[in-house]
Amino acid sequence: MKLRRPVLVGGLGLSFSLWMLQSWQDSLVQVGEFGLLSLLAVGGGLWLLKQNRTQDNSELLDGIPVDRATVFGAIAKAEAVVNQLAQEAENHQALATLREQVANLTAELDRQEMIAAVTGAKSVGKTTLIKVLKQNVELSDATSLQFQETPPLFVEAAEKSDAAVLAEANKSDVVLFLTNGDLTDSEFQSLQQLKAANQSTMLVFNKQDQYLPEERVCVLQSLKHRVPSIVVATAASPIPIKVRKHQQDGSVQESLEVPAPDIQQLTSQLGEMVAQQGQQLVWATTMRKSLLLKAEAKNWLNGIRRDRAIPVIEQYQWIAAAAAFANPVPALDILATAAINAQMVMDLSGIYQQKFSLEQAQTVAGTMGSLMLKLGLVELSSKAIATVLKSNAITFVAGGAVQGVSAAYLTRIAGLSLVEYFQQQEVAMNSEGGLNLDKLRQTLQKVFQQNQQIGLLQSFVKQGVGRLLPESAEGELVGAQKAVG
Repeated sequence: MKLRRPVLVGGLGLSFSLWMLQSWQDSLVQVGEFGLLSLLAVGGGLWLLKQNRTQDNSELLDGIPVDRATVFGAIAKAEAVVNQLAQEAENHQALATLREQVANLTAELDRQEMIAAVTGAKSVGKTTLIKVLKQNVELSDATSLQFQETPPLFVEAAEKSDAAVLAEANKSDVVLFLTNGDLTDSEFQSLQQLKAANQSTMLVFNKQDQYLPEERVCVLQSLKHRVPSIVVATAASPIPIKVRKHQQDGSVQESLEVPAPDIQQLTSQLGEMVAQQGQQLVWATTMRKSLLLKAEAKNWLNGIRRDRAIPVIEQYQWIAAAAAFANPVPALDILATAAINAQMVMDLSGIYQQKFSLEQAQTVAGTMGSLMLKLGLVELSSKAIATVLKSNAITFVAGGAVQGVSAAYLTRIAGLSLVEYFQQQEVAMNSEGGLNLDKLRQTLQKVFQQNQQIGLLQSFVKQGVGRLLPESAEGELVGAQKAVG
């Protein structure tokens, strides 16, 4: 229980301080009046700091407050992505569903029925708690609170994954996360995911009656220390207790009685939540749904744009390969001109509605080439491709094959990196702001690592050889491979 007697605590603390001062009298004689006041001030400050750290944070839920205007803005952004999808793919299969969801979001802003998701591991008492809450929670006539039980978390081979269960819970206005004791690592991680999604959460320590009083206090304090959200203790289905009744004849009759459910703290918190924060919680839920809808529409849009971008990348990678094969250079200085050229950047930026000018495209091409050199991608890719080529005796057929295939490979990496980078941007980005070099560097490294598997390299080298070598050289290659075999 939270201690609410600061005067008593202060008196006890002062008595303890006087006892300590008397014990250390010889050592504190020279401290003086100023030192004594300083000591008392520091002691009081430490006590207040401790009170602040252990303060019951039940005043506000842990979600970030949102207002109606902010939610309207989020809905508008989601609708803009849906409209862009309709513009680029008029008959897309998901358009009708997405537009219906946009319309529902606007209507949901004034929703009066609130939803509380009850989730947690298996056998923590979700079903029983919902049954008891339905019988005890009293709200105003204007607002109702519906309880929805999610599938259990942390169950192997379950029909729904933990991520899917938490995604379902995030569609509610508040989540009651049940636990039967101190948090496991899996439970803590799930709570962190709910917090990251700006989901208002109450941690419910259920079945507290199964602990001894001192153990119960320790568990509750541990939960409050680890979790910044509201923490309440309940006993939705208390275990029976033995009762002895003394009869008039002097005999004693024993029986088992089931105590009433202990959910008063939880129902009180739910009542205050609905009364004080109900509207904001509905807005926050609508905000989350708007962001999810925008992400879904953006994924569909990115899929369509990627399908259009890949042929463009392949076109320029083979142009770069042909140029490097005809004029091989040891250090692949062609990287800044042929392998990564401004025209490919312009074409890709057009697909992703980024609107790069020729000057900006040239800057991007130069930046990509510089990053590849600094990251060592040019040297690594050339060595890897040379190894694959030598293992197939290709270098004996055409000396420029390494340069040609490497130029094509690096062009492909650059194109795929730009696609990945553009997909992370808004539907229409102001390209005048320039590139985010840190993000571009990370994207380059990620895409390069994804395309370094030996199987992918061998397949790419085979494609490159088929395009670069004439039929006669290819015939010699087959003979050389048979000889090696």
